[in-house]
Amino acid sequence: MFFCCCLNLQNAYLQYILFSQILLLQRAMEELEQETVSRDEDKVKYLSEKLPPLQITGLSMDELQKLCRQLNAKIDVVDEERYDFEAKVTKNNKDIQELKLKVQDLGGKFKKPALRKVRVSADEMMRALLGSKHKGSMDLRANLKSVKKEDIKQEKVMSSEVGDWRKNVEAMSGMEGRKKMYDAAGGGQ
Repeated sequence: MFFCCCLNLQNAYLQYILFSQILLLQRAMEELEQETVSRDEDKVKYLSEKLPPLQITGLSMDELQKLCRQLNAKIDVVDEERYDFEAKVTKNNKDIQELKLKVQDLGGKFKKPALRKVRVSADEMMRALLGSKHKGSMDLRANLKSVKKEDIKQEKVMSSEVGDWRKNVEAMSGMEGRKKMYDAAGGGQ
């Protein structure tokens, strides 16, 4: 019995929600229709104010040229106004974007841009981290070991000797190679 009562209440509640949503949709549709009608009326009113009907019949050539000059002057004024409005709109859009970025930055929802690789020296890095406190320069090259040209030549000679390892292996293989190793070690005195 209680279960049936709950189902009836639930059905009534769902019907109430459905009915209220239908009413809201109908109200929104009516307001939308009224808005489109008012826009159309405003457009017609504006055009009737700005563009009176032309009466070209019965005008001489001079009067037609004068009318064309007047219309061109009006076109220039309208173009200037349109340009001014476009400039205002772009400025406002730019301001809106800047404010959105500020809000996102404050909210912590800022999408980080892709970082580019930048070569930074140690001095520039320390200056960026420490600010004006960093006075000395970090010359990392000063800590490197200096190599003389003689050392480089010796390394080249050693590498050329090592490069002939196949010949060395063939020469040392067999009894003659072992005898040379034995003689070189000073074993055969």
